[in-house]
Amino acid sequence: MTTARTFLDIHVIQTVPPSNINRDDTGSPKTAVYGGVRRARVSSQAWKRATRKSFESTLDQSDLGERTKRVVELVAEKITTQAPDLAERATDIAGTVLKAGGIKLSPPRKGETLESGYLLFLSNLQADSLAATGVAAEREGTLDSLSKKAIGAIINAQNSIDLALFGRMVADVSDLNVEAAAQVAHALSVHAVDNEFDYFTAVDDRKNASADEDAGAGMIGTVEFNSSTLYRYATVDVTGLLKNLGSAEATERAVGAFVSSFVTSMPTGKQNTFANRTLPDAIVVLAREDQPVSLVGAFEEPVEHEAGHSRVSAAAERLATHASEITAAYGTAPVQAWTTGVGARVAAVDTISPRVSFDVLVDGVRSYVASRLTDPASA
Repeated sequence: MTTARTFLDIHVIQTVPPSNINRDDTGSPKTAVYGGVRRARVSSQAWKRATRKSFESTLDQSDLGERTKRVVELVAEKITTQAPDLAERATDIAGTVLKAGGIKLSPPRKGETLESGYLLFLSNLQADSLAATGVAAEREGTLDSLSKKAIGAIINAQNSIDLALFGRMVADVSDLNVEAAAQVAHALSVHAVDNEFDYFTAVDDRKNASADEDAGAGMIGTVEFNSSTLYRYATVDVTGLLKNLGSAEATERAVGAFVSSFVTSMPTGKQNTFANRTLPDAIVVLAREDQPVSLVGAFEEPVEHEAGHSRVSAAAERLATHASEITAAYGTAPVQAWTTGVGARVAAVDTISPRVSFDVLVDGVRSYVASRLTDPASA
């Protein structure tokens, strides 16, 4: 299907001002110890979610799916759309179809419609096909004789781009599992971080306007935050993505969508409080044939602030140097590289590849992937 395994490594340096974009169970910004010091951290799940949400504005609905426990409701809605005369039976038909496929359903804590015991990721095309199968079986009187094999074949066909990238795990029906073609690392600050607290007050407008009322605040509180320069990393197994999608053209589109959305998206935690949205300072995309390689080792020793030298500049220099050192040590240079950067302070990435605009980078990655793929249908 390809001349060799193809991996795309995406490395991002991004500065984030005071913010709390990804909280732990106490409301504090997530952190991790790396290189012996405390770092700001944004979980992989948070950035994968942001990437998937970005897909909604860049991809057609036929390229997307839905991850939900309310799969009976999802398929029932499709049945009602396809066959309005079966609306009253839609929920029962949907439940029967899903149970035939081995999906365990149970009553929810609220409501009456059965739910799966876990989040089930279905592409919109898969949900449409399940609904069509249920409609046909209901009209033919064969609803109760649907086979697990037949329903499983529907669920395993027509994967959406988000499903192909992020995968699907069905614990009790392993045949329905889809191996994720994309991996996303937890973003880490390249330097040590100490969380800070913002003490805030809120004024009661009506009390404030009354001379008879006290002058105290209507509410007081604190919110925890930090600011950081993050190293972000993700990798796409292009060969695995082609296997999941079954189409070279869809794989090319998926790669372009992932690179664009992963780079430009951001988790939305406390966004209204901090207005913290930024775009990356530097982007490096490396195509490899051997294996994915994170360059987080460049920051195992935390970047220290030096007067007159920006942390972003130091991070870009560390990234470029470490990439070169990895190549020298292991003799496995990337087969292609693209870089985008903002201003002179990230000039170090120019040693990896001449800088281009982000649009040109995405187009270049897509063209490269297209040149590597052979459509399975024509192979």
